[in-house]
Formats: sequence, C-alpha cells, structure tokens
Amino acid sequence: MMYLRGPNIWAYRPVIEAWVDIGELEDFPSNKIPGFYERLSTWLPSLVEHRCSVGERGGFLQRLRQGTWPAHIMEHVTLELQNLAGMPGGLGRARETPVRGVYKVIVRAWHEPVTRAALYSARDLVMAAIENRPFDVDAAIEALRDLTEDLRLGPSTACIVDAADDRDIPTIRLSENNLVQLGYGALQRRIWTAETDRTSAIAESISSDKDLTKSLLSACGVPVPEGYLVETVQEAWEAAEAIGLPVVIKPSDGNHGRGVFTNLMTRAEVETAYAVAVDEGSGVVVERFIRGDEHRLLVVGNRMVAAARGDAATIVGDGVGTVEELMESQLNSDPRRGRDEDHPLNFIRLDSAALLELSRQNLMPDSVPAAGVRVLIQRNGNVSIDVTDDVHPSVAAVVSLAARVVGLDVAGIDLVAEDISQPLEGQRGAIVEVNAGPGLLMHLKPAAGQARPVGRAIIDHLFPEGDTGHIPIVGVSGSKGKTTVARLVARLLQLNGKYTGLACSTGLFFARRHVQQTDGANWAAGRRVLLNRAVHAAVIENGCRCILGEGLAYDRCHVGVVTNLDPAETFPDYYVQDAEHVAKVLRTQVDVVLPEGVAVLNADDALVANMASLCDGDVIFFGLDAAQPVMEQHLAQGGRAVFVREGEILLAEGCESIVLIDVASVPVTQAGLLVFQVQNVLAAVAAAWALGVGLELIRAGVATFDVEPLDQVWEVTTEALA
Repeated sequence: MMYLRGPNIWAYRPVIEAWVDIGELEDFPSNKIPGFYERLSTWLPSLVEHRCSVGERGGFLQRLRQGTWPAHIMEHVTLELQNLAGMPGGLGRARETPVRGVYKVIVRAWHEPVTRAALYSARDLVMAAIENRPFDVDAAIEALRDLTEDLRLGPSTACIVDAADDRDIPTIRLSENNLVQLGYGALQRRIWTAETDRTSAIAESISSDKDLTKSLLSACGVPVPEGYLVETVQEAWEAAEAIGLPVVIKPSDGNHGRGVFTNLMTRAEVETAYAVAVDEGSGVVVERFIRGDEHRLLVVGNRMVAAARGDAATIVGDGVGTVEELMESQLNSDPRRGRDEDHPLNFIRLDSAALLELSRQNLMPDSVPAAGVRVLIQRNGNVSIDVTDDVHPSVAAVVSLAARVVGLDVAGIDLVAEDISQPLEGQRGAIVEVNAGPGLLMHLKPAAGQARPVGRAIIDHLFPEGDTGHIPIVGVSGSKGKTTVARLVARLLQLNGKYTGLACSTGLFFARRHVQQTDGANWAAGRRVLLNRAVHAAVIENGCRCILGEGLAYDRCHVGVVTNLDPAETFPDYYVQDAEHVAKVLRTQVDVVLPEGVAVLNADDALVANMASLCDGDVIFFGLDAAQPVMEQHLAQGGRAVFVREGEILLAEGCESIVLIDVASVPVTQAGLLVFQVQNVLAAVAAAWALGVGLELIRAGVATFDVEPLDQVWEVTTEALA
C-alpha cells in the first residue's frame, strides 16, 4: 500500500493505492461464485446506494450480478466500511495493471490508519464471502468506528476546517489533537478548536478569572451581576445578605457549569453550595441571582454571529416511577443526548445543584412524584435552542463589547435574560461569564431552531474575502532540468524581495541557507517549506517518483512548470511503462494550477505542450523555436511565450515582444553551448514572469546565476545520465 498524501494521478485529495493480486480469481468473476452475491448483499445491504459506472442507485449490485472481479468489489466494500464507520463518500477506483491478476485499488483516505484497516477488513470480508465462511461484519464496523472516533477532528474544529475547504483554503493537521494550520507559509493561521492564533493568552487568562472579568466589564458599562469574591462560608453568607437573596454561588475559575448553584434562598442553601463550589476552583464568587433563561452568544471578530437559549430540565410524575427512573425515560432517552461531541444535549445527572433543587421540592432521587406533578431538575438545561434571529441589536452590541473588553477574538458570552429580544436594562439582564475557546456544537446542531454557519464566520474572520492563505507556490516537474529550473526560480523570487523556501534534489533551502543537503525533492521536504511561517514564496521540485509514491506537498500552485518528457524514461516498478503513461503522471502538476495561475510548458515537447488544455489557468510556452506551430498559434491568440531568436532570449505576448538578454551572457548556459541549460533558463524566466517579477530583476538574476562547482558537476552529470 502507498499513502498518497497530496494531489496525485488519481485525485486532488489523499488516497491509499493498494496493489492487489487476485491470482486464480481472475478466472472467477462474481457471477461465477455460487451464493457470493447473496452473501455480500446480505452482509452489506447499504451497497445498494453505490451507483458505480452504471450511474444509478443499485448500479454496483448490477455489476455484481453481471460479473466483476474481486479488486473492484474490494474497492466498493472498503468505501462502504468507511461510510459505516462515519466517513461517508469518497473516491474509489480499481484499475488493471499489465500483469494479469494484479490490480491497483484506490480509495479516499481521510485518515490513513482507518483506510488501511478498512482495506484489510474489506479483503477479509470479500474472501469470506467467496469461500462461504462466516464474517462478523458488525465487529469490523465497530472497530473501524472506534478508530475513526480516535482520529477525526472534533466537531468545532471540523466545522472550521470544512468552511476553509469551501473557500479553497488549504489545511494541515499539525497534531493528533485539534491543532490545525490554515493556509501556507507566512499567510498561515492556526486554530485549536474555536481558539485561533489571534486569541490572546492574556485574554484567555482574564476570562478564566470570573471576578476579574466582571470588574473589567463593569468598568466599561457592561451589565454584570453584583457580587463578591469570598474566602470562607461566613463571608459567603455576609455577601449574600449584602447583595440580597436570592443569590448565585459558583467557583471563581470553574467551567462547564460545575459547582454552580442558582436561586439560593436560605443560609443553609448558601452553606451547602459554598462547600461544593470551594472544591471546584481556587475561590468562590457570590453574586446576584438574575431571573430568566441562560443564553450563550457567540462573538467572532467583534460581531455576534449566533445565539442559543437553554430551557429548564423537568420531568412529569406518573405516580409509579422514581425521579431517577423518570429522568432516564423522559430526559436521557432523548437521542440528542450523549457524552460525545456529536450530541447537542448532555445527559442530565443528579449533581449537587440538582439534588438541591429536589430538596426544595421535598424530593429525593428515589422519590415517586405524583401523577401530573412537574419536577424541576435543572433551572438551565443544555443551552441548545437557536435564538440568533431574536437577539435585540443592543444585546448583540453589548456582548460584542464584552468580548473586546476581555480581548477575545472568538468568545462565548453567557448571558441571563428573561427576553433576549429586548434590551437588558429594562429586565435587569446581565452577562455572567465570558469564555475563551467556546464549544460550537450548540450552534451547529441545535436541539431546536436553525443551524448557524459558525465555522464560516471564524474563517471569514481569519481570512478576509479574497484571501485564501496561498503564498506563491511554484511546482517544477519533468524528466530533466527540474533542479536547475527550481533553483533559478527561487533565486529570482529571492531577488524580488520574497523570503523563499526551496525543496529540490540538492536539498532544502530557506532564503540563502542550505538547511538540508540530502535529496529534498519529496513530500516531506516540500511540506517543511509550507509549514515555515517565514516563507513568503515556495519553489518545490516534484519528480515522477514523488508524484507516484507520495503525491504533491501542496493542494494548488500559482505556477506549474513541466520542463520536458523523456520518452525513454519509464517506471516499471509503478507499472508506468511508456511515454503516454509518464505524461499522465506529469500532468498532475498542471492539474493543480490555480484558475488565476499559470502553467509553464515546453512547446518543443509535443506531449508536454498538449497539457495546455488541462490547465485551469493561463499558459506560457517556452521553447527554442518560436516558429513552430504550437508557439505561433499561442501567440496569435494573444498568449505569452519565452523563446530564443538570433541568440537572444525574448519575452512575447501576442505580437509584442521584448529582448531580455543575450544567451551568451547567461553563465549557466556556457555561452549557449549547453542547449538543455538554455531550455532550463527559458522555463525559469517564464515562471518568474508569470509571478510578476520585473524584467530588470529577471535579467540581473539570470546574468548572475551559476551553480557552485560541486553542484555544477552534479547538474551536468544528472543531465547527461537522464
């Protein structure tokens, strides 16, 4: 198996390519195996949704009845196992190789370990169906589901990543947790769930100190409940008397509502609440009880983007069940409740605050409420009812101010009010907490009301419209000359004032530092360039073996260069055995050029020149002969080209042209004697021109570019052997 972790010959997305040898089963398609169809369709009835090449529901099952081969079946079973494990959809392919019975099976890989496990499970399942052996499908799916749960992003992070993908902003997962890079190089941003690299550590510390937060908000005119930080139970009661009952007691730095007691009416209740709250944090706050419902308002970039309301959690007695039994049957049986992040509602539990509410009603967990009696369990259940459209403009303004006062770019504001559609002043509503890194699930999957695109709001905050996080990237592919072209392009970009990262066969370079001397023409080296926050432009060499065995390190590029295609170069170990197949590999570099980008193609090489029609962006041809038909037609249509005429390098657009430099003045060409180096210079000049480098800088760059003695030997030897 090969994990192609970037754009490749099969897809723009990561895939696993598995080579499957079906042996003698080549003579036994599915319609020749008794009972195979019935066993497989019974084990995986959802395969009916696979359209396959037939193009309609049930298409794959039609193919199965008519007769298809195990590799193709394994592809569909792998995709369906991933679907049942929680990763729906995705590309699948099964392709023959020149070796009879050997196939390439390609499947989309969201998480490499899951897809590998799914492929192995699919193999075992298909073989069990062929050999009429038992297979525990449920156990296989459960194991894949557990693995998926361990590896996938949490819902808050995932919604931001999905929003980035919708805007074509590249994403890189930096850890097994939820740390994700958005964009490349100097234009990158980072998120960790709903925290961003703009989330101040100071602001986060302020938000975790409830008393400090309240004092800052109050000083800026934000309504907050009156309260005191207390250190003893006696101080708690004195504070309650000073404020006036009822009051709220909570930890000064707690979270998730732990140790929070509301509507405390007596000294005994205050003392009970204090005893719990003091163990949940480093201090205890006593504050005025605010009548109304709890709300969570999400502020992103100084703008309120979503709001949710909580309702009281109650049960209704039936004269038979206990409080605990009724909680399970009436509340916790709700399928929206669960312990993981996919459930918008949490399970209701009888914590200290709930037990206090029961005692006020003269009830215990094992009490049996009379039929029709409504019993309050929690005053504020999960906050998960969308009320975004109901928020009064003045309320939206005050929560935005609260986030700014604390200093958070993304904040969850807890607010209590009887009517969120009215100003707070008239109802004595107030903000009770400001939270960093707020959960987004309540807005993504509300228990009632409309889901809100909060991930998109965060992405738009980090990347203003038109910003996709892409630094200028030049990808260089081809059979020969890639390294020289890559190094010259990097030099020209550096001269243009851009801190440039270069990954090529002679190593890894950042600006003028040679930081790695081993071969850097691979996925890992290219990715190192894109992770570097200092890099403003990247040049990455990609040979055929890199594309075939790893994929590209980037999703899209501004300039894709294909230098040439050597008809004698094949890769039989990848079953790439002729020039046409090599061209399909190299076209990957052209496929990923951005719509606003440019493909730089060798007009002297017919297989390379034919890739022009595959480019989403523009094309600049380069070549030694401007009179050849491809170049002439391109220029006649107003296109751009770089070529040699009478010993001079010219840049042409349509019928207009300008002389750049004499070929003899370019050291790397050895006065024009090294024809292949002339072609390399033409390709590099075209790439720099595509990126807007000024002609004077290009001229100065090529006139002073030469490889060091050791590198020169390496280049000449490589070109001679290629």
